[in-house]
Amino acid sequence: MNEEIYYSIALTRMTGFNAAMALQLYQALGSSQAVYEHRNDVGDVLPDATPRLREAMKNWDDALKRAAAEMEFITKKGIRAFTMQDADYPQRLCECPDAPILLYYIGSADLNQRYVLNVVGTRQCTSYGKDMVRSFLRDLRQQCPQVLVVSGLAYGIDICAHRNALELGYETVGVLAHGLDQIYPYCHRDDAVRMLRQGGLLTEYMSQTEALPNNFRQRNRIVAGISDATVLVESAYKGGGLITCRIAQEYGRDVFAFPGAVGMPYSEGCNRMIRNNTAALIMSAEDFLESMRWQTVSEQPETVERQLFPDLTPEERKVVDILQQTNDLQLNILSVKSNIPIGQLTALLFQMEMKGIIKPLAGGTYHLVH
Repeated sequence: MNEEIYYSIALTRMTGFNAAMALQLYQALGSSQAVYEHRNDVGDVLPDATPRLREAMKNWDDALKRAAAEMEFITKKGIRAFTMQDADYPQRLCECPDAPILLYYIGSADLNQRYVLNVVGTRQCTSYGKDMVRSFLRDLRQQCPQVLVVSGLAYGIDICAHRNALELGYETVGVLAHGLDQIYPYCHRDDAVRMLRQGGLLTEYMSQTEALPNNFRQRNRIVAGISDATVLVESAYKGGGLITCRIAQEYGRDVFAFPGAVGMPYSEGCNRMIRNNTAALIMSAEDFLESMRWQTVSEQPETVERQLFPDLTPEERKVVDILQQTNDLQLNILSVKSNIPIGQLTALLFQMEMKGIIKPLAGGTYHLVH
C-alpha cells in the first residue's frame, strides 16, 4: 500500500475537502503522513490553527477507515491517485494556493503536456456557441496539433468542447465534481468512455461523493489551474464559466473570450469581460495563438534526423524519442518516462547537451533541439 496516498485520502477527510487548509498542513510538514504523525501538536505547526481544528485533528480513526476502503476501490477500478509528490501530478496546479493535495485520475493523457487549454461556457449554449467551439478547435488543431483540451463534462459548451476535441484527434480531460464511481450527467457517459482512451477523467473527490452545487465551484479551480489559458465561449451575466475565468485570473493565467451579439443573454458575460478588460477578445484560433505565442506547425523547424547523431547510445535515443513526443519536460518527468534514475539521467543529459542534442531551460526543463 502507498502510505502517502493512504494518509492523503485521510487528510482530505479530516479537513472536509478544505483544500487551502489541507495544503497548509501538507506544505508545513512536507507530507500527509507527517501531518498524521503531528496530529496532536497541529497548533505548534500552524499557530493560527483554531482550537476546533486542533481538537478535530487528533482523532483520525474514521478517516483512516474510509481511506482504507477508498484504496481498495481505486485499486479494483484501476484508478490512479496522484499526490503532489508524484511526477504525474499536474505541475501547473502546484503553483496554486488552494491546489488539492490528492487527485484521482483514470485515462491515457499526460496531464503535463506542453500546451493545456480549457474551454468553458454556459450550459445553455446556442448554435453560435457550438459553431465557435467547433471552428476554434478545428483551426487550432490544424496549426497546433499537440494541445490537451480540458473542460468540465457539463451540458452546453463543456461537452461541445470535449466532443469536438475527440473528433479532431485532440486528447481531452474532464474535471469532475464528484467521485469516479459515477458520471454526471449520465447522458454524457458514452463521451466519458471515449475520453478514457483519448484523454481522461480527473477529480479530487473520492467515491460516493455526490455532485453537489459547491463541488462544481470547487472543481472550477482545477479546470483553471491545470491549464495555461481559459477560453470563454458563451456566458450569461452569471455562470460557472465566469467563475473559472476569475480563478484563472487570480492564478495569473491568460483568459480569452469570444464576443457575442449585444443584448443576447448568453453573450452578456463574455461581452462584459471584454469591456472590463478582464478577458482578451479573440475571434479565431489565430488570435489565440498569436497572444499565447504557442509554436505552430508553420513555425516548427524541420525535425533533426536521427542519422545526424550516429553515436547516440540506447539511453540517449530513449530520451530523444520521449522529447520528440512531448518536448520541454522536467527532469523528474523525464526520469519517470525513461525509467532512468535521476542521478544517471543528469549525467546523460549533460552529455547530450554537449553534443548539441538538447538544451536546458528554466525550471529544470529540457528541450530537444530541432
